[in-house]
Amino acid sequence: MSRLSRCARAGMLALCLSALGGCGTLGYYAQAAHGQFSLLAQARPIDDWLADPQTPPHLQDKLRELQQIRRFAVSDLGLPDNDSYTTYAKLPGRYALWNVVAAPALSLTPRRWCFPVAGCVNYRGYYDHQAALDFAAQLKNEGDDVQVLGVPAYSTLGWFKDPVLSTFINYPDAELARLVFHELAHQKYYIKGDSEFNESFATAVESAGVARWLRQYGTAAQEQAYRVFEQRKRDFLALLLRRRAELGRIYASDADDSQKLREKAAVFDALRADYEVLKQHWGGYAGYDRWFAAPLSNAHLALVATYHDLEPGFAALLRQSSGFPQFYARVKALGALDKNARHQALRDLAKNACPDGCPQDSITKE
Repeated sequence: MSRLSRCARAGMLALCLSALGGCGTLGYYAQAAHGQFSLLAQARPIDDWLADPQTPPHLQDKLRELQQIRRFAVSDLGLPDNDSYTTYAKLPGRYALWNVVAAPALSLTPRRWCFPVAGCVNYRGYYDHQAALDFAAQLKNEGDDVQVLGVPAYSTLGWFKDPVLSTFINYPDAELARLVFHELAHQKYYIKGDSEFNESFATAVESAGVARWLRQYGTAAQEQAYRVFEQRKRDFLALLLRRRAELGRIYASDADDSQKLREKAAVFDALRADYEVLKQHWGGYAGYDRWFAAPLSNAHLALVATYHDLEPGFAALLRQSSGFPQFYARVKALGALDKNARHQALRDLAKNACPDGCPQDSITKE
């Protein structure tokens, strides 16, 4: 796409978005359009970076690995073969943008914001960190629990040529593959306004995709590191889900609000203590410390369900399918149901496939 056509598209996007609301909405969409097109303007084709003698050797190696991962995503996982992840942009910081997540003080249901393309989602994104902090402060003043999350990568759902970013290119190879598979999965299938379905679907694709990628391209050391990473993630999620369920019971009880708030504080204290025990079990691994850096709140737990509650159903559906083409066709059929029906269908799939809980698929099986 030429620079002129990119600018025209940016102008049309801003014009369309400005018609959707008042000054506050216009300001938000203006920063979103500016941030997106500023990011795209910094991107150059990966082949140009590889041909440039000024490109550091380590970056060249990672970009070649990224190209191999992308080819695998298309050929073996049936993910979109388009211009996404064919360019690279070096950004000044660690994150591409920041998401604001919020939930009421006595609820685990996240606030939702609605947008023209993505529909209603459980977060609100900002390219400017201070703008995200300002919006978070506003929500806190209104009584919400709030978390501001740095985001290294995101998908524009095929609307734009998503670049590879410096914010994630140096991830370990398996983690790099996981991220690419996840974001391309959003371009494969996305239901407007159903974050739980979309994120759980992409999480299931990434998990199965990385397992297959490692079987074909991984070293023994990479496979072992992935097993360790996956086990730690399962341990961490189990911890969060246990305390999340406890909070859900507290919030649904007949106790008065002051009692609920006291019990809520005790649960979060217990969660911190549990994590310290878990770190000892991991031999001191501190990879989740940043999650605990800010005061814990409902916002920390609000998105756990978004990414993981429906994933077992998708995993069961994939195991029952002859391959990814049939799996995607079945996902599309589920998407044709209304939201409650497709969520229940996925829960039933998980329950019927593994009544006592599904074991994790081995990444070494043929």
